[in-house]
Amino acid sequence: MTTPPAICCALLLAAGVPGAFAATRPSPAPPVAPTPPCCPAEKGSGGSAPCCPAEAAPAAKTAAPCCADAGAGAPLSARSLYQLEAQWTDDAGRAVSLASLRGRPVVLAMIFASCEYACPVLIDDLKRLRTALPEPSRDQARVVLVSFDPARDTPEALAAFRVRLGLGATWTLLRGAESPVQELAMLLGVKFKQDARGQFAHSNLFTVLNAEGEVVHQHAGLLGDISPAAKVVASLLP
Repeated sequence: MTTPPAICCALLLAAGVPGAFAATRPSPAPPVAPTPPCCPAEKGSGGSAPCCPAEAAPAAKTAAPCCADAGAGAPLSARSLYQLEAQWTDDAGRAVSLASLRGRPVVLAMIFASCEYACPVLIDDLKRLRTALPEPSRDQARVVLVSFDPARDTPEALAAFRVRLGLGATWTLLRGAESPVQELAMLLGVKFKQDARGQFAHSNLFTVLNAEGEVVHQHAGLLGDISPAAKVVASLLP
């Protein structure tokens, strides 16, 4: 199993894995040279010299702000599931990373498409949760279903599952390789075991993630009161 770079012991301890990754602390980042200030005006030049001469734009182009940093957004916290770097595939066959879900709340559950009872009931619970959200911003919350049966849950099987259960565009269905599936299940506290008939005994659990992929709430069981989870999701909506 690939060790996630910084997803850290806090999540793994919550999943009952004490001491996990203890020997893989990240090395200290190398020192970064300070950003040079804008160059002072040269004597007799009548104006300022370009900022950061080694990267100065040609005179014919509009100069960028001095030494501007073109970096991406803020780094993810050590508690974010979006630090997991595995690639997943959705039911349309497209490659998806968990980090691509960043920016809005997510309700995540692990299922398998040929489930005969529990998974359809779990999905009904998730539909009830969506219905309980404020209608104007309901579609800002995404529901993500991740299969723990990658051998059978091909993109085609998941696409048929989507149609059969009437799942709309705000639902994302993902499959992945065995190792990332086991890793995600461990971090979420989801247990599953396949029986001789190919069915799975598994946890009936869904997890609420905030916009940064951090676990903020979990709901266990079927056909229960989903209002606490709905309140948490509603509090995360814009």
